[in-house]
Amino acid sequence: MITKTKKRINLSVSADIDRVLTKLAERDEVPIATKALELLKKALQIEEDVVLDFLAQQRDTKTARYVPHHKVWSRLTR
Repeated sequence: MITKTKKRINLSVSADIDRVLTKLAERDEVPIATKALELLKKALQIEEDVVLDFLAQQRDTKTARYVPHHKVWSRLTR
C-alpha cells in the first residue's frame, strides 16, 4: 500500500512575491516550490516562538514556582 507523506497545496501569490521567490530560488539553486516550503517552515517556527513567548510571559509572575532544570528533564525523560 502506497501512502502519501506530503500534501500538495496550491497558492496564489502576488507578482511581487513571485518575483522575490523566484530570485531567492535561483540564488540558492533550488526549485521555487522547495524555496517556498523552506520559507513556510521558517515562518511557522517564528509563529511557534511567538506563541511560546506569550505563554512564558503569562507564567512569569512573582508567584511563579521555580523548578530546577534537572527536575524538569528527569520528568520528561521517564
